[in-house]
Amino acid sequence: MSAPDVSEVTKWDPGLTAKVMGWLRPLIKGYHRAEVRGLDNIPPGGVLVVSNHSGGLFAMDVPVFATDFYARFGFDRPIYTLGFDLLFVGPTGDFFTRTGFIPANHDNADEALRTGGVVIVFPGGDYDVYRPWNARHRIDFGGRTGYVRAALNAGVPIVPSVSIGGQETQLYLSRGTGFAKLLRLDKLLRAKILPISFGFPFGLSAVLPVNVPLPSKIITQVLPPIDIVAEFGEDPDVDEVDAHVRWVMQRALDELAAQRRLPIVG
Repeated sequence: MSAPDVSEVTKWDPGLTAKVMGWLRPLIKGYHRAEVRGLDNIPPGGVLVVSNHSGGLFAMDVPVFATDFYARFGFDRPIYTLGFDLLFVGPTGDFFTRTGFIPANHDNADEALRTGGVVIVFPGGDYDVYRPWNARHRIDFGGRTGYVRAALNAGVPIVPSVSIGGQETQLYLSRGTGFAKLLRLDKLLRAKILPISFGFPFGLSAVLPVNVPLPSKIITQVLPPIDIVAEFGEDPDVDEVDAHVRWVMQRALDELAAQRRLPIVG
């Protein structure tokens, strides 16, 4: 008899996750001076945290959120992050899975939510994480709305969350969609962007060479939960829900931007 398939969700290792949080905390609280506000807005049970994505190759959204979440609630309630398939390829794949990252598909999301986990999704993905400097304070999911259906299928609320500062770790100039198409990266690597940025110490970069993230202050604001059925009815219009979620998030991000004195400094 063949061995039964092991669920990605059951691979989460609280002991390893606790160690990783200990290693990351000096970076998160020291280098990035990170703050997470509004954790009381996370209700018990399964919730889908919907967030903007910032920081390019070194996106710190999950570590910033997880550092304060676990410090507040402990390791009895896991955080699962829906990630791109390439994250799980190679020798680091097991590490990511054991620390709560799971391949982004509806089956994994549904299982994680129904077990009472806190599931983080970045609908904008790579399109969002490489948005240009002049759009750093803009909520843009690139038209992706699957997260609404994921919350509906599992019967859980959406908890919007916005972050500021992560897109100031270097100067993002362009997503490079034209370059990616010219080089046929969509055919070769399933990549539709070739982001161009300017940073330290190498200056201009098109993903490579890899620049060191600047010590930008990062603030994450967790917003009140949205009960989709209660607010939009038993058969909600997905596009209407998505527009409302993005509006709520944009309003909150605008408020954080208005409070920010200087880029990087915070």
